[in-house]
Amino acid sequence: MPFKVKPYVSEVTHFIQDLKHSDPQLEAKQREGRARFWDKPQNPELAKAFKEGRVPQKAYVYGSH
Repeated sequence: MPFKVKPYVSEVTHFIQDLKHSDPQLEAKQREGRARFWDKPQNPELAKAFKEGRVPQKAYVYGSH
């Protein structure tokens, strides 16, 4: 008789699987939230202006009064 070994599944993985099982819309809600807060079109001109406006920081900022 062959010996079968079950792969290890952590407690965190079990928790996430149970969470997804209890709320099937969870991943869609996560994608919607990400799109609302992070996935925004970028303005290259504004990004360039921010980059040009940076001031170099000194090596040790706390003692340079």
